[in-house]
Amino acid sequence: MSAGAPAAAPQYLPGRHALDGYGMGGFRFGGMSHRGSLLVLPSGIRAWPVTQAAEISLATLAPLFDEPAGEIGLCVIGTGTSQVFLPPELVRDLRARGLNFEVMSTGAAARTYNVLFAEGRLASACLIAVA
Repeated sequence: MSAGAPAAAPQYLPGRHALDGYGMGGFRFGGMSHRGSLLVLPSGIRAWPVTQAAEISLATLAPLFDEPAGEIGLCVIGTGTSQVFLPPELVRDLRARGLNFEVMSTGAAARTYNVLFAEGRLASACLIAVA
């Protein structure tokens, strides 16, 4: 990037959307595709810089806590090709912040999010992209 050039705008699609597919390093939703991990929030879908479960932290989950109170409902956290449990201290911190969440593989998390979305339930997802 040259001096004075504007920073790239974060990738973002406003609104609630179902996931149309996942795999090959990304996701399909809202008539488009995205390569990389995603945060699927009530306010919209955005790129998430996490590539492995060990990178999940309060800092990488911070956008969840920027959403209006009561809008998250259940958050499904997809940790890649297999389920990876979060460290106990992170679990404790997330629960202390009032976050209801379930950790599962990305495939299971994407399917669970879509079921919750189809039922009209408040849901969000943090999804690590898988091949």
